[in-house]
This record gives sequence, C-alpha cells and structure tokens, in this order.
Amino acid sequence: MSQRELNDYDLKRYDRQMMIRGFGEAGQKKLKNTTVFVAGCGGLGSPVAYYLAAAGFGHIILADMDVVDLSNLNRQILHWDKNIGELKVKSAYEKLSQLNPELDLVPLNIEINDDNVYELTQGCDILMDAMDNFPTRYALNRASLKHNIPYIYASIWGMEGRLATLVPGKTPCLECIFPKAPPKEKFPVLGATPGVLGTLQVTEAVKVILGLGEPLLNRLLVYDGEYMQFHEICIEKNPKCPACS
Repeated sequence: MSQRELNDYDLKRYDRQMMIRGFGEAGQKKLKNTTVFVAGCGGLGSPVAYYLAAAGFGHIILADMDVVDLSNLNRQILHWDKNIGELKVKSAYEKLSQLNPELDLVPLNIEINDDNVYELTQGCDILMDAMDNFPTRYALNRASLKHNIPYIYASIWGMEGRLATLVPGKTPCLECIFPKAPPKEKFPVLGATPGVLGTLQVTEAVKVILGLGEPLLNRLLVYDGEYMQFHEICIEKNPKCPACS
C-alpha cells in the first residue's frame, strides 16, 4: 500500500498533537498509514475506537458480532438509545464516520476465533484487545505472535482494570501472564472504568507506533479506581509458554 501524505485538513486537525515532542508531521503521517485491529466495540472498544479515530489512525478495522442492548449503555459510549437492537459495528461505524470522515473504517460483524483470527489480522500493524473473554484474547495473542505485531491488552472488573503492552520478542505474551483462562462470568462495571483503560490503551498504541516515551513493556499496570491508585507488577516470559516459547 502506498504511503498517504498529510493534507491541509490533517495539518489543521492534528496541530495540537503534532506539537508533542518527537511527534511532528512525520509522526502524524505514520499514524495516517497505520492499520489498527480493534477487537470488540463494547465497553473498552468504545473509547479505544473513539480515541484512535480522534488521533488520526488512518485505517481502523472494527470487529464485533453483538447487538446493542439497553444494559450496554452505562459504559459503551459509542452506542445510544436509538441504536438498541442494531449491530454494534454498524452503530460504531456511524459515530466514528462522523467524528473523523477522513478515516478508512472497516466494520466486521464477525466472531473472532482460532479459525479466522490470522486472516482477519493479516496486514495490521497493531492489535487492540477490547474483549471480555479469554478464549478470544488467546486467539488475538497468537495472531500477534504470528504476525510479529504489538498487542495492547486491557481488562476491567467493577472499578478495577489491567493493562499491558505486549510486543513479540521483547515481552512476555498474554499466555505467559495468564496461562489459564478465568471462568466466564457476568461482572460489574462502572462506565468510567473502561474509559480510563481504553484511553490508556490508545496512549500506548501511539507510543509504540511512533517510538515515543517508554511503553508499558514487561509490566502489568493495575488500576484501582476505588482508592484511585495505580500499581505495577513486573511480568516475565514463561520459557515453557505454549504460545511463545
């Protein structure tokens, strides 16, 4: 794919972020030519997709197979009352197209699984995990390893969250950190919690793609919203990991 240049619209729209040290026009052009795979258009996927689009990531693939339900609306900010019963990818596409009409948005109403994950993520530069189950996360993790691309993991529970930036060859993979999937359950969520974690995921994505700052490598960030604390846990590669060893 040929590199797309910045136009006058881009230079005006992204003026403030191009002022960031180490960002500049070169960084914005890089974002414009980056392809991001967003797995999930729900609680995490809403802020992730929104701020990826706002930042000017030029190619965004949205994958989800669910429909909007009233019970989603306390946290899934891309979806509104009028969208109840609609496909989440359709609802998300509608909002993101209005937010940033210059982007190449690809909505996929599909279940991500072991059979299709490699094909779905082929040609992507980075994977954003906005899922709520570990079987799908493990599939995304293996796609990250196969394609040798970064994978930004986040999960939420109530007023708590976890975040890690996983880069093949530089960090442990998801299965090193979580060798066994926790049981699937209906869990509590304060809507602001995925907002916190989702915006942090996008911050990490920008840093990894542009080489800015110090990404969250070999560290698991733990957010405790109840006591407003952040903690870090050092994570190490498992030499016997079935996915990356």
